[in-house]
Amino acid sequence: MKLIIVEDDKMLLQNLKFFLDAEREIHVAGAYSNAEDALSELEETRPELILLDLELPGMHGIDFIKRVKEKMPDVEILVHTVFEDKNTIFSALKAGATGYVLKGASPRELMEAIINQYEGGVPMSPRIARAVIKEFQGMDDKEEFLLTPRETEILKGVEQGYTYNEIADKCNISRNTVHTYIKKIYKKLHAKNRHDAILRARKKGLL
Repeated sequence: MKLIIVEDDKMLLQNLKFFLDAEREIHVAGAYSNAEDALSELEETRPELILLDLELPGMHGIDFIKRVKEKMPDVEILVHTVFEDKNTIFSALKAGATGYVLKGASPRELMEAIINQYEGGVPMSPRIARAVIKEFQGMDDKEEFLLTPRETEILKGVEQGYTYNEIADKCNISRNTVHTYIKKIYKKLHAKNRHDAILRARKKGLL
């Protein structure tokens, strides 16, 4: 298995590289302290799995996941972080991560998670799995259909930082129509502004 590590704690990065590269099943093709360097060498390293910290200097780990998935949709991404709040968990999974392990796991547990994910599993620390289950148990079945496909498309444009005019051009509608859609979205999500709407939509799994 070809693996790269993205971790801004340089001591931890070196320890992980040393530990993982010693395993027969794994070849560490790259070890990076920021997302930008990892992205710049992605075509060269061609990893099958990425072990990723989320809180990085420069580009955030969740944005890195999205960029990687655009370039290499089949690569596996295992998040390795201290963050266990619901927004971060679901944002990472929604972006394309398929494993989520908290720092503090033993080296053997981390190794088992990597192998598990490479073989098609979805490894998660127990606290993360419990948070995911509790979130799904508390979801209203109707929330999936809270926004129409067009409203979701427009909100995604807002999330990506497009202006109303850019969204209008992209969707082939008028700027006033975009404004009308945005008002409907705010009302449905009970949001006060665009930032609030994006956070609420992410929490509901709509983005």
